[in-house]
Amino acid sequence: MDKTVYVIGHKNPDTDSVVSAAAYAELKRALGMPEARAARAGAVNPQTEYIFDRFGLPLPEFLPDLVPKVEYYMNGPAATVVDTTPLWEALTAMGQAELKALPIVDAEGRYVSLLHYGAFAQNILAKVNPRKKAVIPTSVRHLLKTIKAQPLVLCDEDEFFKARLVVAALSTEAFRAAIHADPPGNKVVLVGDREEVQRVAIEAGVRAMIVTNGNVVAKAVRELAEERRVSILVSPYDTSSTALLVIYSTPVSTMGDESVRPVLRSDWLKTARKAIAASPSRSVPVVDEEGRVAGLFTEGDLIRDPNVEVIMVDHNEFGQAVEGIENYRVLEVIDHHRLGSFSTRYPITFINRVVGSTSTMVAGMYREQRVPLPRPVASILLCGILSDTLVLRSATTTDVDREAAEYLASITDLEIEELGRDIMGSASQAARRPAAEVIRLDLKEYEAEGERFSVSQVEVSDNAEIMERREEILAGLAALRAEKGYYLAALMVTDVTELTSLLFIDAGKDFLALVSYPKAEAGVYVLKDILSRKKQLMPAVFELMERAKEG
Repeated sequence: MDKTVYVIGHKNPDTDSVVSAAAYAELKRALGMPEARAARAGAVNPQTEYIFDRFGLPLPEFLPDLVPKVEYYMNGPAATVVDTTPLWEALTAMGQAELKALPIVDAEGRYVSLLHYGAFAQNILAKVNPRKKAVIPTSVRHLLKTIKAQPLVLCDEDEFFKARLVVAALSTEAFRAAIHADPPGNKVVLVGDREEVQRVAIEAGVRAMIVTNGNVVAKAVRELAEERRVSILVSPYDTSSTALLVIYSTPVSTMGDESVRPVLRSDWLKTARKAIAASPSRSVPVVDEEGRVAGLFTEGDLIRDPNVEVIMVDHNEFGQAVEGIENYRVLEVIDHHRLGSFSTRYPITFINRVVGSTSTMVAGMYREQRVPLPRPVASILLCGILSDTLVLRSATTTDVDREAAEYLASITDLEIEELGRDIMGSASQAARRPAAEVIRLDLKEYEAEGERFSVSQVEVSDNAEIMERREEILAGLAALRAEKGYYLAALMVTDVTELTSLLFIDAGKDFLALVSYPKAEAGVYVLKDILSRKKQLMPAVFELMERAKEG
């Protein structure tokens, strides 16, 4: 995997989080960071989906987690060898590249086995055991390539057979008896310049005859070989060297270690660590979902820096970030929320401004860097601002947000109020989703007084529909609270038409007894004129948490 810088927002992302990630990644690429890629840490809500579809932009890549995986630590593609390649050719490639292991693949690039020196040593002993006659799977074509021989007669050169190597070192009569001692059909005879012995081998019907030391073969012998369909190769080497090379003509697959199983690119690093520890070469092939080799993972890769870095947008707390982010270098933080317990071991770019939307900040960066805004990007940035500020009506809205919205509206030829109605209308579809999904939309996890809790937020155009599902929503909050061990779980439902909110809460009696908001029904409170979770609701929740713990 090439180096990647993920530009990513918080878990359970809202529109501003997804938009700012997409727009800021585009800006970083324009400024010379081609590896910047927009990502999202969760499913998008209907509003976000509507916005990206309307302006023809793809949604950022879904990145469910950043738990260390093999692909994040791989050091590029691996050299491979096709399973039919002569062993000598494969070993030569290993030596030249100083490789300790070489994945063997089929014609489609799928993993077959691993060639390493341990497997080679074990398998080659079986071929050169003096107590047994060597049987070497090969073909005339493989003999030709390995020995670098001159072909004189070629017959069925691509057909594989189990070769029996015979060196014609005996007298002519002794050789005649020996060659017929067992069937000669798969024998490969090594012979020098003795024409009589050459004729005996051909007349016996051996599979191939290799003439060593570059000796000349008589025309009559060659014609006899053509008649009897015996291949003749002329080796430039002496007999002992040629005999050694014949052994190395066997396909590399015969020397591979099939016990070394590959790991997937998507496998966790701990899975690869176990596989490497069990591998004789301390390396394992990495394959894709179709079994094709994508790399070779070694002990050294386990301690190298990952090829992933991160830019966080619209949040600055690891508790709200994609799972596993702590394993990677964070290059930048672009945010407009309160500061959490965030720290790094190195200096980073950290920009936090008191504005209503991260999209406002990103739009300003385009202008500061004098980078032209593509119209689709400007359009989604405007939507991001309007979404996070409730069409510039939220208490978090600043003059900077208003000016940025006016600027983006002018270059996109969009009407702010009309666009605001469209995107807020699309947001109301979220209330019709299953309760388990609704309560996780734009969910943010907080910590106070030693307790963890969550507050989600969703916009609707009419609170009546969500109130009809009160019991279902409260049951979903109770299930979420039990699953995560939260002190409380809440859902803030904001009516973008009436500019007011409802708060659904599942919590202990000690906390609920302190809630002073007007109660609509059991577990549901009316938040009149409260639209902002960050600026209006959360300070009150933190105060109630403190009082509940004191009491």
